[in-house]
Amino acid sequence: MQSLIRNAFMAMILFMAMNTYAQKNNPPVSLKTLLDQVNQNAPMLLTDSAAIYIRQAQAAETRSNWLPNLKLNYQSDIGTNNNVAGPYFGFGIIPSNSRGVRIGNNTTTVSANVGVAALDWEVYNFGSYGAQNKVAKSDIEVEQNQFLRSRYQLQAYTIDNYLKLLQLHNLLSIQARNIQRNAEILRSIRSLAKSGVRAGVDTSISEAELSKARLNYIELANQEKQVQLQLSAVSGMPYQSIIADTVAEMQLIGQPSVLQSLNPDTSNHPLINYYRSVYQNSLQREDMVKKSYNPKILLEGAVWGRGSSVDANDHFNSLSSGFGFDRNNYLVGIGISYNLFDLRRRQLKLRTQRAATDYSSKKLQEQKQLLSISASRADVELETAGQRLQEIPNQLKAANDGYRQKLSLYKNGLTDIIELNAALNILYRAETDYAQAKYAYSGALFQKAVTENQVNSVLNLLK
Repeated sequence: MQSLIRNAFMAMILFMAMNTYAQKNNPPVSLKTLLDQVNQNAPMLLTDSAAIYIRQAQAAETRSNWLPNLKLNYQSDIGTNNNVAGPYFGFGIIPSNSRGVRIGNNTTTVSANVGVAALDWEVYNFGSYGAQNKVAKSDIEVEQNQFLRSRYQLQAYTIDNYLKLLQLHNLLSIQARNIQRNAEILRSIRSLAKSGVRAGVDTSISEAELSKARLNYIELANQEKQVQLQLSAVSGMPYQSIIADTVAEMQLIGQPSVLQSLNPDTSNHPLINYYRSVYQNSLQREDMVKKSYNPKILLEGAVWGRGSSVDANDHFNSLSSGFGFDRNNYLVGIGISYNLFDLRRRQLKLRTQRAATDYSSKKLQEQKQLLSISASRADVELETAGQRLQEIPNQLKAANDGYRQKLSLYKNGLTDIIELNAALNILYRAETDYAQAKYAYSGALFQKAVTENQVNSVLNLLK
């Protein structure tokens, strides 16, 4: 049994040594370096940046809406020319194929050909083209601000995980010290048990506490790797190389006056800019709806040539004589088009778009309010965390002194293992409270920086 315990203890020491070796061979990564890697390699940002090019292509497509339609048509036909009088609706641009109606029925085959060049140009539509282009430009701005919002959210996600990595590093160090203390106690108990000063049950209790400390270390190490893997997924860096810089934490804690003097920059906040651009885009769409149902001034033009095997005297000549142009014509005109029922369509569509604009406006106001609440919450948490950091050293010193005293009393047979373990747990709790206080302070600080768009200012304080 003792051999098994000794082997397990050696395995734990080896595991801790390997972890320490890995950290020494992979220098700490600063938060600024990690954020730069995320900005360059995050799949989400690469996708959003590609979406911007789509909007730019769509805007270029929209700018070409003013181009006219110029269609070239040609056909050669063989059939009959046996017409009757009467009106009909033309399907497309069809030059007249009629001439005098004959008294008799004549189904002689004739040949004919026609070539047409037709121009159809919406020359002016009272601002509809301009409104379309403004909406297309606004769509690009929305997509660009969506990219910046994604980068902002990913920045907050990265900072949060980086701080968790710092906290886990501190907890692992605390747990390693806890293992060493428990191992020290176990060695003392075994020595005292051999001499008959202590009962063997104390050894079992101490071994259980040591095993518990090792299990906690394994669990914390697993949590650290999970956070490293999450950061690796967004940064593209190998997870083993993502080691938090513990010096940065103390640098932030040591500059409270500088941190409190940061001024919020909510006017250029990525979240506010995104929802503001969505609201402006909706306003532009309202204007486009108003102008899309305006009258349209059209320029129409056509030139065509015709040939036929039927001559002017109504003689049906050989089919070969019907190829080639015998007559040429042109037609140019300016027209105006307006659908009276568009008044109702415009009213209904404008009502729908105004509802969307109202929604976008409320989302913008909601986001401003949420940011304000988040900033106030961060201020309160930052103040509380600062007070915690001032008080915890007293707890830590008292807990450490109490443990040392109890350990000395136990070795001299003046107290029992239960009281010693209680003192050890108090020291362990004080150390974890200190680690939690540092994490809470850093978290509140960066929450304030993220909310007030001052992350770069905080990063510049880290040397």
